[in-house]
Amino acid sequence: MSSPPFHPGLAALTDRYDAFIVDLWGVMHDGVSAFPAAVAALEALRAAGKRSIILSNAPRRADVITARNVELGIPADLPDALMSSGEDTWQHLKTRPDAWYRALGRRCYHLGPERDFGMREGLDLDFIDDLGEADFILNTGNLSSDDSVEVYRDFLDRALQLKLPMICANPDLLVLRGESREICAGALALDYEQKGGAVRWHGKPHPEVYRSCFALLPGVPAARIAAIGDSLRTDVAGAAAAGIDSIFIAGGIHGEELGVDSEGKIDPGSYSAFVRAAEPKPTAVLPFMRW
Repeated sequence: MSSPPFHPGLAALTDRYDAFIVDLWGVMHDGVSAFPAAVAALEALRAAGKRSIILSNAPRRADVITARNVELGIPADLPDALMSSGEDTWQHLKTRPDAWYRALGRRCYHLGPERDFGMREGLDLDFIDDLGEADFILNTGNLSSDDSVEVYRDFLDRALQLKLPMICANPDLLVLRGESREICAGALALDYEQKGGAVRWHGKPHPEVYRSCFALLPGVPAARIAAIGDSLRTDVAGAAAAGIDSIFIAGGIHGEELGVDSEGKIDPGSYSAFVRAAEPKPTAVLPFMRW
């Protein structure tokens, strides 16, 4: 397969699609402030009659994320809708729609920082502090921004001994916050799963969260929908599994590896090697989310 085409901005691709499922962190903002060019791109999509849904691997409910977006500089009404891995998780805990969820008990150990406590609200669960008394673990992420997986080694080993199922509310492994990188819930869950723990994943790249997005786009065929994101593991792979095209943002989490500069120029050698190794490959590549 030939390398996916590299375009300077989204304007070159809009005729192909009627709707876009857009990643949040690394595409629309860096955790500190919104990218003005990305906000302008969403505005341009709306002006062109296109629909947009923000899909975030964030372990918080949709209304919380929307409020935070406003603080960062993304208007609440700019995307047509917002879906998150946290919202998907909460809905499953609330409705228990399948056998796996119905088999869970009610005693939950929540692994996550206080900012994620909104995930506890409105659920018929007992949140406990003793792992030995828990029926399952709700993993929304590490407690401190500078933590590594090894900080949680004793906790994860104890959970394995107890054979506790884990719900991961954010499959991302890493996130960029300004200039720093932080691990996410997915890094802890992946370590747990690789050592034999049972994990239920919510969010990208898992297909059910895309089905939730499709339900918000009635009448739009999959062939006219594209996902935009900066992660091969979640955004590109998730789009491929869901049967839609993907537009890879090279200047996001892989920006340094690809040699993307502030103007959006990319190192040709790094890009060529990167896309050769990428599987699945994105449909197209942009330097940043911009028009």
